Amino acid sequence: MKLSLREIIEIPGSGVDFSCELDTEDLVFPSIVRYLSAPHAEGRVFNEAGVLRMEGEIRTELLCVCDRCAGEFKSTKTTPLSAVIVEKNDDNADDPELFYLDGDEIDLSEILSTLFILDMDTKFLCREDCKGLCPKCGRNLNLGPCGCGKELDPRFAVLEQLLDKD
Repeated sequence: MKLSLREIIEIPGSGVDFSCELDTEDLVFPSIVRYLSAPHAEGRVFNEAGVLRMEGEIRTELLCVCDRCAGEFKSTKTTPLSAVIVEKNDDNADDPELFYLDGDEIDLSEILSTLFILDMDTKFLCREDCKGLCPKCGRNLNLGPCGCGKELDPRFAVLEQLLDKD
C-alpha cells in the first residue's frame, strides 16, 4: 500500500494519518499457528522540522504454540511504530535505521511489515513460569509432576553408593 506524503513534505508541523491491515502471507513464524485477527496498523506520519517521522502501533491476536510445553495459547501482540523516513542519498544509503521515500510516497506495507518482524518475540511462552515437558516421559509439567524419578548425574554414582550404606 502506497501512502502519499506530498502534502506534508514541505510543511513542517503537518501530518497525515494512516490505518491499514497487514497481509499475513509474509508474516510467517514457526510458533504462530494462525492469526486470529489480521495485524491492524494505525498511526501518523508527520513532518517534524523537515524530518518525516512515523508513529503508531500494530495490534493483532495470535494463536501460538509454547516453545517449552508445546501447548497452544492465545496472545495479543502490540508493536509500537517509530520510524524515520528520508530521501535516499549517498550519505544515508546504507543506514538500516532509515526508510526511504519513493518520490513523494512511501511503501507503507513494507515499512509496517519490517517493524512488525523486527519486534516479534524470539521465544513464545504460554506463561512466564512455564515448566515445559519432562525430558524422560514427555508429560506437561504445568499439569503436575510426572512419575519419573530425578536422574542422578552418573559422575556422582560413587558418592551415592556411600550414602546408601546405612
